[in-house]
Amino acid sequence: MSDPQADDKVAAYRAEIRAVGRTQRLAGFGLVLLGAVLVWAATRAGGLAEVVQMAGYASLAAGWALMLTAIFLRTRYHRRRMAELDGGAS
Repeated sequence: MSDPQADDKVAAYRAEIRAVGRTQRLAGFGLVLLGAVLVWAATRAGGLAEVVQMAGYASLAAGWALMLTAIFLRTRYHRRRMAELDGGAS
């Protein structure tokens, strides 16, 4: 059987790590969705098609950059926390 106290600690850590970079992840996801819609809408934008398409690609790029930033922040946070548990080793 598993230790309930250990399970609670794991659940707390998961909640803690989910909070790291949350704003960047959500903003990135929103920008990726917006970019996809804009790129799709560019086919129906008539004379503004090129502008709408470029805005869509810019939104996609910014969204993915934010998502990668969130991954970096989360990884760095996790490494720091694991180093704390190891007593500062590594």
